[in-house]
Amino acid sequence: MSKSATIFAASQQPLTLALLVLPQASILEVASTLDPLRAANRHLGTEAFRWRVVTPNGQAAPLTCGIELPSSGPLASAKGADALIVIAGFRQSEVATAPLIRDLSRIAPRFAAIGGIDAGPWVLARARLLNGYKATVHWEDLEDLSSAHPDIEVLPDRYVIDRSRFTAGGAAPAADLMLHLIACRHGAGLARQTAASFITSPRPAAEPQLRATPQTPRLDPRIASAVARMEANLDAPEPASQIAAALNLSTRRLEQLFRENLGLTPAAYGLTLRLAAARRMITDTHHPLAEVALRCGFSSASSLSRAFRAKFDRAPRDLR
Repeated sequence: MSKSATIFAASQQPLTLALLVLPQASILEVASTLDPLRAANRHLGTEAFRWRVVTPNGQAAPLTCGIELPSSGPLASAKGADALIVIAGFRQSEVATAPLIRDLSRIAPRFAAIGGIDAGPWVLARARLLNGYKATVHWEDLEDLSSAHPDIEVLPDRYVIDRSRFTAGGAAPAADLMLHLIACRHGAGLARQTAASFITSPRPAAEPQLRATPQTPRLDPRIASAVARMEANLDAPEPASQIAAALNLSTRRLEQLFRENLGLTPAAYGLTLRLAAARRMITDTHHPLAEVALRCGFSSASSLSRAFRAKFDRAPRDLR
């Protein structure tokens, strides 16, 4: 197809995608990208979507679940595809080597569109392929990507399409993105059929990755709102009294609701969220412990270490 044309437009022409899958990506991210296209082909009775998997060295890519994903070859094997999608997960800064970034920059003009899934946008950003574009990334990395690459307008959306670039925050948003692609090319009816095959329904692109609504009807909406406040203020945790006041509740009633719904006090649950965020930063980034502490609402690295050791029975530095 023409390199000036968008892949998100009505067309009866087959669309070929090349997936650059990096080691330590998730099998769910790969499946969420490919299986909607496979199902759409089945409903259409024709091969409207084609794909090939490539890897940095052309060998099978070891995924986070321990399965190795077969490859059609190295990045050069992506030539001839209409679009390139980079799927990355953990340790992208290591597995996306400097030579791979250079090769990605060189090969990019060959494609009508380029996308990234989960940590894939990080890889595209390092190759300067998102400068001047709107993009998203997995919610854990939104702040870091925005700080490291100010030329990118980073959004907290499930997925973002901006001209010839498209990005999704993870596996479920990748499926939403593919259903949108199917709808654009072959109509909303086919997209609905495809979604029904997986007993799901697509979510809007602009919906935040973390929703301030209960994920299950058994969770009280007031608790869902309180948790959303906690997640949004990890670096400056609010006392239970302040959260309760914002929800028009007494502190005692808020604590009662937390125990009934989550089995913890607000303070204990908030600490669990902050320590989980700290653990992700410690294992997935190179931020100094002092910075991790401040970004997760601890006054110092030593206070983080004490709370971390009490929770996980090991020191933060041991994870590195």
